[in-house]
Amino acid sequence: MKCNLVFVHGRSQEMKDASALKEEWLAALDCGLASAGLSLPLQAKNVRFPYYGQTLYDLVNDTPAEHVAEVEVRGAAHSSTEQIFIQQVLEEVAERGELMPEQIQDEDERDAIARGMFNDARLLAILKALDRNVPFASGVSIALATRDVHRYLTHLGTRDSIETGVRKALSTDVPSVVVAHSLGTVVAYNLLRREAETHGWKVPMLITLGSPLGVRAVRMRLAPISHPAGVTAWFNARDPLDLVALNPLDAQSFSIKPSIENKNDVVNDTENRHGIGGYLRDPEIARRIHDALTRASE
Repeated sequence: MKCNLVFVHGRSQEMKDASALKEEWLAALDCGLASAGLSLPLQAKNVRFPYYGQTLYDLVNDTPAEHVAEVEVRGAAHSSTEQIFIQQVLEEVAERGELMPEQIQDEDERDAIARGMFNDARLLAILKALDRNVPFASGVSIALATRDVHRYLTHLGTRDSIETGVRKALSTDVPSVVVAHSLGTVVAYNLLRREAETHGWKVPMLITLGSPLGVRAVRMRLAPISHPAGVTAWFNARDPLDLVALNPLDAQSFSIKPSIENKNDVVNDTENRHGIGGYLRDPEIARRIHDALTRASE
């Protein structure tokens, strides 16, 4: 039986060539496979890479990246629900990053004069405290990721534009092993949960990498959560220093039946411990992709 491999990418992929991006993913996976003594068990034509990076950028980004963190937490031109969502995520990040109250207070006092009449002083202080005190944390990156997840989950136009390509990549004729990263894990999960049964999609293995699904605010937006119909098994992997993948998808943070298998000891070799290359180069992750494709093709 033939099988497809479907990659679902995350945010920050704008201004890129879809074919070149697909090759980058495959090159990283080839490195991981080689480390495991394996090779990709299917042809490149059976690898599908729905690209929505530019669409997402055009839909949500009208502010220079270096200013987004401040704009998001100050609430300029954004809904109250988005501000609340960002606050919930940042508070949990601060908690998991073990920021001390005095570290946040120091940043608040340091910025008091420059801040003037800005709103949400605590959130600005958390962003700056993360940058200063938590290894591999970036306040700007977390704010950007949080904004994009919220827009996908709450703006139907954004959601539909992103999901169109992913929907087309999933075949009703052959099974698909789905490998998703970052925001792409939210997209893949949400789409499969809603539509897999209707379309008859068969996913023998869903592999999520660097996923924010275990973040409380994200999980609450998706409630009630459930195992997607059509998905036989689910494997999740994270670097414990990847603050986007704040929590494992376990009984505490993402309790569904059957439960998700978690790998929580990835050493992601990218600068922020979150990049897709660092996950696909991991030999255990690569082996899981290989084995899922091999079994599905038998």
